[in-house]
Amino acid sequence: MSERARGRAGVLVVGAGEAGVRVATTLRELGYDRPIVLCGDEPHQPYQRPPLSKAFLDGKAVHADLALRTPEFFRDAGIDVRPGRRVTDVEVDGSGAGTAMCEGGDTVEFDRLVLATGARPRPLPADGGDLDGVCVLRGVDDAERLRDRLATAGRVVIVGGGYIGLEAAALASARGLATTVVEREDRLLSRVSAAPLPEFLAGRHREWGVEFELAADVRELVGDGHRVQDVRLADGRLLPADLVLVGIGAVPETTLAEKLGLDVRRGIVVDAACRTSHPGVWAVGDCTVRPHPHLPGELIAVESVQNANDQARAAAAALAGAEPPRTPVPWFWSDQRELKLQIAGIASGYDRYVVRTDGSVAGLTVLYYRGGALIAAESVNRPADFLAVKRALGKGKTIAPDPAADPGTALKELITDRA
Repeated sequence: MSERARGRAGVLVVGAGEAGVRVATTLRELGYDRPIVLCGDEPHQPYQRPPLSKAFLDGKAVHADLALRTPEFFRDAGIDVRPGRRVTDVEVDGSGAGTAMCEGGDTVEFDRLVLATGARPRPLPADGGDLDGVCVLRGVDDAERLRDRLATAGRVVIVGGGYIGLEAAALASARGLATTVVEREDRLLSRVSAAPLPEFLAGRHREWGVEFELAADVRELVGDGHRVQDVRLADGRLLPADLVLVGIGAVPETTLAEKLGLDVRRGIVVDAACRTSHPGVWAVGDCTVRPHPHLPGELIAVESVQNANDQARAAAAALAGAEPPRTPVPWFWSDQRELKLQIAGIASGYDRYVVRTDGSVAGLTVLYYRGGALIAAESVNRPADFLAVKRALGKGKTIAPDPAADPGTALKELITDRA
């Protein structure tokens, strides 16, 4: 049967990543029985992204291990997955029904639309980005290229000191590769964390042999006309490199949303149910921004697989006319060699923080407060702290800051009602 001959979709999901798949599977769990079509840009069956910078990049997982669901699962659930079907344009009427045009000429008619278009790597504003040996890390094809390059590299330069960059640096240094991280800000993770966490992480990475160039801009990637050889900084210095990973963030993919005239401000603006400014169009995952939990009137992008899944459940409930799910606590994790970083809540907007550490290199926890109430925590190798904070936030409670500074006191014993 040709693509053109297939029936009308009750729901078309554009994007076959974590968020898109979760919308489709949750709709089925809620009893939605209309046809569901899932169109993905990539030629692969839907797969997990978090392992790409962790087990997959380290060679401890293969492509088959990444599958979100098996083809048999989708077939049995009646979810029509169409890999390699890039949606290039969409038309919708006032109710949200419309037609999607795919690359190659296929069309999909639908009654409701969900945009799960994700994000694309932010390009490096410097010449030489097309040289051989310059990599990004967003999809599985990117990860395979980077994994192959790491097997033969000698000197690695990572542009960007975020979580992806630090995970890659941890892996490269563990292999004995000369590794340098270039960060334009004067410290790592400056947008998302108070100073104690990035200082702790940088200290551990330096112990592993990683070098850092902070408050440094990349001016040019230099090569022999084919392959990268050096990274030129703004001050003129050259950092030798036969492998460069550019990890300076991601840009929400909002092209279709803009064509539809949706409200787009750095991402597609959605409410708690992931409705866009059009009543018949929803959006979920890394392509979205939503109301900030602590700063009224501001929007925030939460780029994590957990947020993608949580938003997908909310959108599916609204589409199916079901009871909206309870608002979950955002959480995130990062693995860097023997360091397990776990984050609960959203720290943005904090006005105070408390550090729990015994001064050793084993780990620490940073607790974030606003108006005297706990809003988030970052824990390295302190899982009990993470779980206590996640439990407190989930129940709308807090943890008194002063006694929490004692690392020998269990946080679960300090959970109290908010004032």
